[in-house]
Amino acid sequence: MTKENFLKGAAILGAAGIVVKILGAFYRIPIGNIIKTEGMGYYQTAYPLYVLLLTISTSGFPVAIAKLVSEKRALGDFRGAHKVFKVALAGLFICGIITSFLVYTFAENIVESLGNKNAYYALIALVPALFFVPMMSAFRGYFQGRQSMTPTAISQISEQSFRVAAGLFFTYYLLDRGIPIAAGGASFGGSIGAIAGTLAIFIIYLSKKGEINEEIESSKNVEEETTGKIIKSLLAIAIPITIGASIAPIMDTIDAAIVMKRLQFVGFSEFEANDLYGQLKGLAQTLINLPQVFSMALAISLVPAISEAHAKKQYGEIRSIVSSGVRVTLLIGLPAAFGLFVLAKPIIRLLYFKNTAEALNSTGEILMYLSFGVIFLTLVQSLTAILQGIGRPIIPVRNLAVGAVAKIVLAYVLTGIPSINVKGSAISTVVAYLIASTLDLISVKKYTKIKFNIGEVFIRPFISAVGMAVIAKVSHILFYSLIGDKLATIIAIFMGIITYFLLLMRTGSLTYEDFKLLPKGEKMAKTLVKLKLLRIS
Repeated sequence: MTKENFLKGAAILGAAGIVVKILGAFYRIPIGNIIKTEGMGYYQTAYPLYVLLLTISTSGFPVAIAKLVSEKRALGDFRGAHKVFKVALAGLFICGIITSFLVYTFAENIVESLGNKNAYYALIALVPALFFVPMMSAFRGYFQGRQSMTPTAISQISEQSFRVAAGLFFTYYLLDRGIPIAAGGASFGGSIGAIAGTLAIFIIYLSKKGEINEEIESSKNVEEETTGKIIKSLLAIAIPITIGASIAPIMDTIDAAIVMKRLQFVGFSEFEANDLYGQLKGLAQTLINLPQVFSMALAISLVPAISEAHAKKQYGEIRSIVSSGVRVTLLIGLPAAFGLFVLAKPIIRLLYFKNTAEALNSTGEILMYLSFGVIFLTLVQSLTAILQGIGRPIIPVRNLAVGAVAKIVLAYVLTGIPSINVKGSAISTVVAYLIASTLDLISVKKYTKIKFNIGEVFIRPFISAVGMAVIAKVSHILFYSLIGDKLATIIAIFMGIITYFLLLMRTGSLTYEDFKLLPKGEKMAKTLVKLKLLRIS
């Protein structure tokens, strides 16, 4: 039952993630066309630092809350589970005050140290978000610990909807005041979204208060933990997770400084360096983030599912969840990587058409390098969640730190080569996550004693993804001369999706049991079996 819960939870968050990313596309793509690569350079200089501070104040706590709440509920201690939430909420409220105050006070000094002083407005506009997001994450962690993913999904959609609406409005409204201020307007959408997402999940919590109180009343008579002990338990889980989660935004923040300064060192002006950085982080990186909707949904669902099985010492169930988690992660990461690689330039031309031909071509080349990072990044997210669920949170921290060191060295060396320039950062990112995911996989095998079915988990998804990429590329070439670049790209994407879905069923990568976990999935599966498209295994 635990395996079904985690996959259904992942499906709920994945569906919400699709909505969120579609809304995000209606945000990042027009924003990229309005303020172009210059404005995206300012926006993306501020954003990694914002994510870093947000990660420090929030990242470990939702996982820690979900893990402790899930474990206590598994043992019938519903009162203790709710106390964990209350203690965490108070702590995250304080974190929000501290981080928002620090950024408000030192924003000007921060952007100057990064070598991009025009990013000031983009950074200062994110201050309210730094206050509200920590509180929102406490509520999300509590509901995730209850294996109820719908509140998080609603909160995510509310947050993104208001972010998009407000961000587009303020970007348009402030455009006449200059690109740096308009980039600040784009950032301010994030703050409006954070307020909306917090209110949405708080209202859901109030609506569930009666049910929660009844549950607390039915709690087993377990000795109540002191607030100090709960804080200690939360920190024991949250600190290593926070350190691990902080490595990626730390890499991005360092990347901002390295890329900007190294490009200027080898002869690019500040404006040219900012423009190239906008291509990397503002345009290409946006597309790399899309597949993470599903991998993050899986990761969020994996932690409480594995924690519950681990608390009950159900080691066979743990191995079953691990196998499913890695397999589904590859079913997401492989086609996304290969598809983005073969259609990199056409996709960039389709989405960011307002930019110059030179910028579009350069961004397409960057995306080709970045695309393979999707496989390893999605694996890192799922494998990290697995290790956290079995109580080994420090291991993925160590592994990602090794990757981070490699990234910093490579980014510094490669970005300083004029012919490679900003693509050096993209290459270093792929290498960093390749190293981290390989080390994580070794650790998961060691601590769960799992023996993966190589054909089922790795080879079949790989064959399906390669077949999809070939059909997508050939479709674009064939239709390009007939209907033009944009329509050919859209058709190629759809042809790739259909091909991949068919190949998954024919290779047995997508099974009858997988369909049963979806709403009305069994009925769909029976139809596909009759059509001889799906095997019963």
